[in-house]
Order: sequence, then C-alpha cells, then structure tokens
Amino acid sequence: MKKILTLVLVMMCLIPMTRVKACTNFLITKGASTDGSTMISYAADSHVLYGELYYFPAADHPEGAMRDIYDWDSGKYLGQIPEVPHTYNVVGNMNEWQLAIGETTYGGLPNMGNEGGLMDYGSLIYITLQRCKTAREAIKNIAELTSLYGYPSDGESFSIADPEEVWIMELIGKGKEKGIVWVARRIPDGYVSGHANQARITTFPLAKKNKTSVTSKNMNKFLKDKNIDCIYADDVISFAKKNNLYVGPDELFSFSDVYNPVTFSGARACDIRVWAMFNSVTDGMEQYWDYATGRDIKRSKPYIEGQPQTPETFPTNRMPLWVKPTEKVSVLDMMRFMRDHLEGTELDMSLDLGAGPFHCPYRWRPMDFEVDGVEYVHERTTATQQTGFSFISQSRSNTIPQLGGILWFGVDDAASTVYCPMYTCMTEIPLCYRQGNGSIMEYSDTAGFWIFNQVSNFAYTKYNYIHPEIEKLQSEYETKWVEQVKDIDAKAASLYENNPREAVAYLTRFSNLEADSLVANWKMFYQYLFVKYMDGNIKTAREVPENYKYYAPEVIQPKYSDDFYRAIIEQTGDKLKVY
Repeated sequence: MKKILTLVLVMMCLIPMTRVKACTNFLITKGASTDGSTMISYAADSHVLYGELYYFPAADHPEGAMRDIYDWDSGKYLGQIPEVPHTYNVVGNMNEWQLAIGETTYGGLPNMGNEGGLMDYGSLIYITLQRCKTAREAIKNIAELTSLYGYPSDGESFSIADPEEVWIMELIGKGKEKGIVWVARRIPDGYVSGHANQARITTFPLAKKNKTSVTSKNMNKFLKDKNIDCIYADDVISFAKKNNLYVGPDELFSFSDVYNPVTFSGARACDIRVWAMFNSVTDGMEQYWDYATGRDIKRSKPYIEGQPQTPETFPTNRMPLWVKPTEKVSVLDMMRFMRDHLEGTELDMSLDLGAGPFHCPYRWRPMDFEVDGVEYVHERTTATQQTGFSFISQSRSNTIPQLGGILWFGVDDAASTVYCPMYTCMTEIPLCYRQGNGSIMEYSDTAGFWIFNQVSNFAYTKYNYIHPEIEKLQSEYETKWVEQVKDIDAKAASLYENNPREAVAYLTRFSNLEADSLVANWKMFYQYLFVKYMDGNIKTAREVPENYKYYAPEVIQPKYSDDFYRAIIEQTGDKLKVY
C-alpha cells in the first residue's frame, strides 16, 4: 500500500508518514498447500486505517448506470465510470467465485501516476472482485480499466488467486501517458511467493522466444490457453527505453530493477519480510541474508538515482521470485507467517535494550533515528502494531464453487489477532467487523478493531508475560475453527443440494455468530488481563479459607532482567546505589 513517491523516498518506508500504508503478501499455490487450496495473505498496515470487513452485495444494474470512484487512501472523489450489468458478492478482498486479491505498494520511480486518472489501486481491487471470476479475468480487467480511465496511484504488486491459479502482477503508471506498464507471472504449482513493498518481478520470458508468454495484444489467448504463465504490457520495455529509464537488450530487462530499483530500505524494510517466510519453508535462505539485511546488495556497477539502468546496475544476489517449500503449507502455517518478528535471527527486536524489561518486539515510529551523526533503523517485521486488518484467503477447488471461499479475517496486529473464518458467499457482515461500526477516530465497544487493540496495546506493556496468554487463546480458536469448517462444509453442501439459498444462509449465520462471539469473549479477555496485570503486578485469585470474609490474591512482582538492571546502572552510575 502507500509508501513512496520517488526513488529517493524509498527511505520513507523508514520515516513516519501517517497517511502511508505498507503491507505484506504471501502466495501459496495448490500444490504447495496441505489441502489443495490456493492461499494469499495480506496485512493492511497503516496508522490511520480502520480495521473493518468491506462488503459489496451482488447486484444487477440498469443500463446507463454509473459508479462513483473514490480514492481508497484519501477518500477523495475521482469521478465516475459506467457500471456493468451484474456485480458479484464480495466479502473483504474475496468474492463469491473465490477470486482473491491482495496488494503491497512499492512506489517506484517518481511522477509515474496519471494525473487525473480515475482507477486508484484500491478501486482496482474492489471493482475487479465485483466483475471477475478468475485470476486471468482479473488481470485483463486491471489492464483494461487503467488503459481506459488512467491510474493515479504509485507502483503496486498485486496477489491474485482463484481456486486453480496464483499470480503476481506488478504495475506502475506511465506518467503523462494514460495507463500502466505491467508484468504478470503465474506462480508455478507447488511453489510459494511473496512481496512486501518492494517490486519482485525481475527478468521474465519474452513472447517472441517463449510459447508460454504473451503480450497484452494477445489477451484472448491468455484467457483461453492455460499453458500461458506470463503476460506483460506490450510496451513495458519500449516505454522504459523511450524515456531513458533502461539501456540494454530486451531479454535482460528487469521490471523491478528499472521501475523500482532496490536500495538499503527496499531490502531491509521490505524484502526481509519475504525472506523470513521463505526461510520458514525452505532450506538455503542464509545465502540471501546479506542482501535481505541491505548490508551487501551486489552490483557490477553502482546504482545512481536518476540515471538509466543497465543490466550491470541490477543486483546479482536478489532472492528468487518463488521457492519450493520442503513441506506443504497449511492455513495455520500462513497465520504463523503473518506473526513473524524475525525471531531466531540477529535482528529479533525482543532481544535488545529497545525491547524494554519485558522483551517487546515492537518499536514505535519513526523507524529511523540518528545518534552522533550516524543513521540507524529499527526493523520492519511482518507483524506490526499498526495493522488495520489482515487475512488469509482460502480458495478451494474441491468444494462447491459458490461455497468454497473462506477469508480468514482479523483486525489489528496479526500477532495478537484471531483469524476468524468468513465464508465469502455470506450476505451479512458481523456487527463486530461491519463498516460504520466505529472509525479510526471513533471508539465503539462492539467493534473488533477496538477490542483487539485494547488487548494488544496492554500486552505491549508486559509482553513476555501477557502475550503467551494471547497466543494460547488464539491457538485454541484457530485450531478449533480449522477442524470445525470441515463439518460446516459438509452441512452446507447437503443443504445446497436442495436449496442453495439455505446453504448460503447457514454459512452466513455461522460466520456471524463465530465472529461476534469471538469479539465478545475477547472483550472479557481484556478485562481478565487488566485485572491480573495492572500496576506492574501479576495477581492470581486464591480460594477464600474458612472463617475469612475475603482473602487477598497472590501477588507476584516480576523483576526486570539482569541486562536491563545493568543498563540502568550504566546510565545512572552510583545514583541508585544503596549505602
């Protein structure tokens, strides 16, 4: 999501900008998942994004109907476009046909957005979900909408999945020319991929030399021929050459390295999140550690901002676009990936002084700071405190198509949320996630966003004591639901045979009851935690003995760690010494 406007501002992903959003996506193909699902994950991270579950009911539209377009980030009115005759049911970022779309904004070169363009990246997502059934249709729709109406946003990476295929599509505007340049690649079955605010597609197979690659001029072939695994804008290379962005042979052209060259922050704050997921699923990722930390981005010739890129200025030690996992990935694994804090690496923030005495793996913004003229950064991990909402989409080809989509949805910090199963055929959104129930500046005691923020923000104060309690309850819910949906699926399928509407109503009731019950229980969970841990104590109730009117709880007052005490003494000297 929103991060940078110019190449120089790639460093801005380390600087506080409250309107900025920065996200993480992981992509799992059918052959890489434990149950044959395709999955994508998405964390919508922003200090001003309210966590709620968007809903667009299926609808028929009269001839001549128009649709208002508002920029997703700013809320600004952009204009109107003609509506289509029928739009599909959309729950969050997934529709009734199990098409799911996520994104991360990489920004890219400056001044590439189309001034006056109507199709911002958020509108592209939600309009495409309402109009398309498959990933290939979605790619076509995105290309056509931006060509017709212009694209005012920054460079984007889209994750696009249906029950059969998973694609990554990367795009950027053409400045004064209407439309976008773009490349889309299908993730090979059995592999996984990811992106996190840094463009990831480098070189790609050219249509002239590869039967499985076509340009945008052959869109119909792309839609029909399932062997096609790469499609790109016909002018993606010629546009770069014409504008002196790239000098070199076509076959060595790298989309990412021309339109979003990697800098220290592009690796350290962005690609390192992909590295963490890859490192969880496959061997050999240590060879990319120096790249992912930004310490050693190898190039034959130095990258100079504002100069045309050549193959010699492209990094030679970048991570692959996809890897094959050593074991297949489950929904629960995806939830774990979204909760990563770089544990097990030297960059684990729970281990340094900034974690405080209770090892909190978070740092408040800004992420960059300077001491004695030397610049430093805090880490940008996958799990982060400013998440509005996140999800894992599960598109399943082994179920009735209209009943198979599940959006595992959560609000607030992914490490502290609970992912609740929202069936994407549902026709009503739970009150706790419903749009309009609270806002980023309006508290609601029935809104999941605020209840989960109460728990997580309290946990940050005594993290190594409180967070394990969150993890325990979190695991109980998610493990239960993963098993429970098997029975729910079977019941819904049985109902569908005789009455499809009753099956949809059944799944709607299930998702609504589970979500609202979760948030009500999480509210009580916060009350329990607050009573137990307030004022730096840990209180445990004790049974009242016979002949006692009341009995005080057991109170533990955990000490700071020895390292933290030493840091205090190092700073204060003998001021606190007992004589």
